[in-house]
Amino acid sequence: MGADLANWLGPAEWAAVRLSLRVSFWATLVSLPPGILAAYALARWEFPGRQVLNGLVHLPLILPPVVTGYLLLLVMGRRGYLGQWLEQWFGIVLSFRWTGAALAAAIMAFPLMVRAIRLAIEAVDPGLEAAAGTLGASRPWVFVTVTLPLILPGIIAGAILAFAKAIGEFGATITFVSNIPGQTQTIPSGIHAFLQVPGGEEAATRLVIVAIVIAMAALLLSEFVARQVARVVGGR
Repeated sequence: MGADLANWLGPAEWAAVRLSLRVSFWATLVSLPPGILAAYALARWEFPGRQVLNGLVHLPLILPPVVTGYLLLLVMGRRGYLGQWLEQWFGIVLSFRWTGAALAAAIMAFPLMVRAIRLAIEAVDPGLEAAAGTLGASRPWVFVTVTLPLILPGIIAGAILAFAKAIGEFGATITFVSNIPGQTQTIPSGIHAFLQVPGGEEAATRLVIVAIVIAMAALLLSEFVARQVARVVGGR
């Protein structure tokens, strides 16, 4: 079956699939810690600017993806405000690199991740956290021993949904890192590229099928893992 799949997809298509998986993995991994922090802040803390933070977190869902990509280019490009500094001092270049694609995908997937984790945190009874606090546990320790196990299904679901969203990201990615075969060409940009050339419809269709399979698998896995973790945590 593996050989049949290898023959079914051409080298350029395989390169797009591999790069999409790589980009999505790192986009999810890097955005998970700030996603948990943002979700906890929005669910539990009251502070000036809370609604501003909420708006910034969800802004990528509202803005056209091309606008997000253009803003990334202005800020993180080689001539951008932060991009120049990163290149000068650390030698880090994000624009027109796969790492920039991971950054764009992470930003676009961030709202979905935060929302899933936030809903999980809000479902936890604050009285449980307060009870642990009265026993002398510090806030970080309460989070690790009480809150984190209870919200683990939400974290897993949010991470997998973010991964699936990152797989399908197109507008911000192609604006920020272009569409360079083998370097920044992911599944969506590969589909776009194949549709621009005569006879490329078959390759585009194969990538569409791969994208659908990955997205459905991610959604099913998210549901399954969340249920299993919830069962284990509940059994404790």
